[in-house]
Amino acid sequence: MYTEFYIKLSYLVGSLAFVWGLRLLSSPDSARKGNIIAGFGMGIAIVAAMLDPDYLVGSNNYGWIVSGVIVGGVIGATWARRVQMTAMPQMVSILNGFGGACAVVLGVAEFIHMYQGDRFYGSTEILILLFAILVGGIAFTGSFLAFGKLEGWVKDNFLVVPKVHHIFNLSLLAAILILSGIVYFQGADSLFWLMVAMTVLSLYYGISFVAPIGGADMPVVISLLNSFSGISAAAAGLIYNNQFMLVGGFWLGLPAPF
Repeated sequence: MYTEFYIKLSYLVGSLAFVWGLRLLSSPDSARKGNIIAGFGMGIAIVAAMLDPDYLVGSNNYGWIVSGVIVGGVIGATWARRVQMTAMPQMVSILNGFGGACAVVLGVAEFIHMYQGDRFYGSTEILILLFAILVGGIAFTGSFLAFGKLEGWVKDNFLVVPKVHHIFNLSLLAAILILSGIVYFQGADSLFWLMVAMTVLSLYYGISFVAPIGGADMPVVISLLNSFSGISAAAAGLIYNNQFMLVGGFWLGLPAPF
């Protein structure tokens, strides 16, 4: 009982610190302090999730989790120190992309567990998983393409179907929704490759969605993709019943143009 109380309290403190830190990022004068506070809140939430008995984290997984935090922290800190302020939109774009990628990985992993019979998900949970894969996939590949455009590695007409690209995008989105509908109504009885096909199309849709947008508009697109990344994280929070993921995801989902 006491363990559950302290876990919930840690989520609350972590959420408040995370939201407060993000709020301070709105001003250059308080941005540094905001990063520290938000990072502190994230750290509390990670530790609480690792100790939360509801998640049943195996003892062998703690090494992987700690190793991932250390490796990611070193890479992030090194990159943040070296990046120029004029290249900050590119860095934000990449970080958005990794956030979307996490949502895709979580969604696919849960589907694999469901198809193997390890877990049972109802229609609502399946819908949320499909939504997380779709939105996370768009944020992942779209953000990386935005990064390539800002760096000048990709031309504005790259992967654009002349004159009818908007029709192509609508057709692609329709195909994704049809596959999602089949998986949703069939549940664990649907073929595994249908979920894989839906995931692949979602990843490609992120590229096709950003492809026709000019490089000058990339900061606005990155803001939109940042919202997608936050929403996909909130969707994952609904699956895992994690309050911190819900609060942080919805807060990140608020558009914040450069």
